[in-house]
Amino acid sequence: MSIQADSKEFAGKRVLVSGGTKGLGRATVERFLTGGARVVTAARTIKDPIEGVEYVQADLTTADGGEALAKAAVERLGGIDILAHVIGGSASPAGGFAALTDDHWLAELNLNLLATVRLDRRLIPQMLERGKGTVVHITSIQSVLPLPESTTGYAAAKAALRTYSKSISKELGPKGVRVNSVSPGWIMTDATGDFLDMLRTANGGTIEDARQSVLDALGGISIGRGAEPEEVADLIAYLASDRAAAIHGAEFVIDGGTIRTV
Repeated sequence: MSIQADSKEFAGKRVLVSGGTKGLGRATVERFLTGGARVVTAARTIKDPIEGVEYVQADLTTADGGEALAKAAVERLGGIDILAHVIGGSASPAGGFAALTDDHWLAELNLNLLATVRLDRRLIPQMLERGKGTVVHITSIQSVLPLPESTTGYAAAKAALRTYSKSISKELGPKGVRVNSVSPGWIMTDATGDFLDMLRTANGGTIEDARQSVLDALGGISIGRGAEPEEVADLIAYLASDRAAAIHGAEFVIDGGTIRTV
């Protein structure tokens, strides 16, 4: 469950959450709203809109979509103080590396890397002009713990995002813009059910068989469950807040103890 948020923590802050209409993205939008922020987000289809949120209908896997969101954010809010890049996911088939075509690879890179890179390139300069801003990239433990049966493309794209995040943190920190990343493990969202159904279809058996196959591939989760979206959103909000003013260029893992190495 989400902690009790300070309703004034983000008062006056303008926040862009990429992919903020469902799952972790929606939870992140709600968390910033609860803290008093003004929030803008985008999706290809706007469903169940949240009152008070600025929505932009755009496909962020395309350059035009990223440009539309960035332009709308500046026009409607006057600029952005916090960038929370939650967009991500995978629709590639199971079956290992040989099942991935060029189109699958391009889709993974556009969704999990380039959508974020494009928005950063468009919106971080206005942070630099003010000498202040915060960026949080959502990577994944898949970047260091890929599942060869089903997540090779996604994991590779998230690994690239992880390296990109570290690189720009070195460039932007001295100029007043903080950059950090959050690396979740398994998050209990609707997309989790879709992923398990894909595995069940590809490999046969039941949904429980598919769930167990993922847990086996991960080596288990120490706390016995995946994270709730609100728990990850709380971490994102903390890193974006003034409470984390000395935290920069870091990656925070929230995986229930899935990764057991130091």
